[in-house]
Amino acid sequence: MSKSFVGWPPFPQAAAQATEDQQLRANVHRATHLIRGKRDALVAERPDWEQLRDSAAAVKDTVLHHLDSYLVQLEGAVEAAGGTVHWARDAAEACLIVTELVRRTGETQIVKAKSMLTEEIGLDEALRAAGIDTRETDLAEIILQLGDDLPSHIVVPSMHLNRGQIRDIFTREMGKHGRPAPEGLTDDPNELADAARLHLREKFLSAQVGITGANFLVADSGTVVMVESEGNGRMCLTLPRTLITVAGIEKVVPTWRDLEVFLQLLARSATGERMSPYVSSWTGVTDDDGPREFHLVLVDNGRTRALGDELGRQALRCIRCGACMNICPVYERTGGQAYGSVYPGPIGAILNPLLEGADDPQTASLPYASSLCGACNEVCPVRIDIVGNLLELRHDIAEGDAKIEHRAQRVALGAMESVMYHPHAWAAAVKAAGIAGIVAPKKLLPPPLSGWTESRYVPEIPRESFRSWWARTDGGRTS
Repeated sequence: MSKSFVGWPPFPQAAAQATEDQQLRANVHRATHLIRGKRDALVAERPDWEQLRDSAAAVKDTVLHHLDSYLVQLEGAVEAAGGTVHWARDAAEACLIVTELVRRTGETQIVKAKSMLTEEIGLDEALRAAGIDTRETDLAEIILQLGDDLPSHIVVPSMHLNRGQIRDIFTREMGKHGRPAPEGLTDDPNELADAARLHLREKFLSAQVGITGANFLVADSGTVVMVESEGNGRMCLTLPRTLITVAGIEKVVPTWRDLEVFLQLLARSATGERMSPYVSSWTGVTDDDGPREFHLVLVDNGRTRALGDELGRQALRCIRCGACMNICPVYERTGGQAYGSVYPGPIGAILNPLLEGADDPQTASLPYASSLCGACNEVCPVRIDIVGNLLELRHDIAEGDAKIEHRAQRVALGAMESVMYHPHAWAAAVKAAGIAGIVAPKKLLPPPLSGWTESRYVPEIPRESFRSWWARTDGGRTS
């Protein structure tokens, strides 16, 4: 059983609840400050850091401008290496493809590693509906799955939990799904990791189907690249007979030489390490080594829509490092679940409306989940203009028909627009405002306008408008 972000409340409501959770705020503060401190120290080691950022942005932009060609090249290389490529337009199609591939094997127990995209499309729920049990193998994802919880960070999905909470989850839930937690388990990180390792071992040894995500897809060789910290993902790659990789179409890089740039940026930005402990790559199938079948499912699910947005396509550069979350003052106080998506924080605030459309209160609220301080722009390793995107999305929402606008607000703004378009009507309104200023309260307007003035100071309205003064004084010459 696992939860879903479907039906999640808009950010202001979710954030109001999250900020009242003192334990959550302490957990997130501790984790983000630790990671960004390590990141800053390792970035300082590289005198060419800004040049690496420039190169990564340029490579991504080249790919996005010629994505159709690179995807065709990738497909040819994967198939030449013995793999099979499947194309999915949306979440439903991707889930159907993967479900049918698993059904064809006859297996009902599978293992999965390192895939935010499968959470984006709701794959676990689709497989469960088909009678297929999926077991997460990444340590943070195991914690969330056992605890019936949702992710709060791109790199550290269980960031909102502390060691004591994790120990309680392991003790309470592991025995329901396989090997139980050891007796007397403490909150020591080594003991927690050992408990997870023992619990997972029987899953790895019995599973015949593995599902993974991908950090990068190398177009010229058809290679899938995945980075991780624990090695569990590598177990998913090598032991099952059937391997299914689910990846977004934007994950492509042209060559291995281009990949070099991103591997230098990713670990430093994500976890404050010079290199990810495990960098796994695989190309098709190989006789007598690893899986007998390899399937690559390439998913659009709104990415083409984002690609068509001249500014918004920058979000598709994202390499999922989480640096923007670790530096964001809003994320630090609310945690990631308040964003209502597997992609939280500043990048989620632009990526979710681009992928899903800002036509419901939840996604339409996200571009406002920012102080616009610009810290996210400064740390992004691929130079995404996050603040510029947030401002553009706010404009689109304000000018569009997003449901975040209250009906009364629309009516009021429409009426104001009509008045301002007609000079005589505007002059009459300004004159009326001067008269109202004599009798209206100076600080608090009556209901329903009091809802606006309770938290705002209402300036004193002059008795005479500028237009009237100008006409009376002949442009100020007789005053």
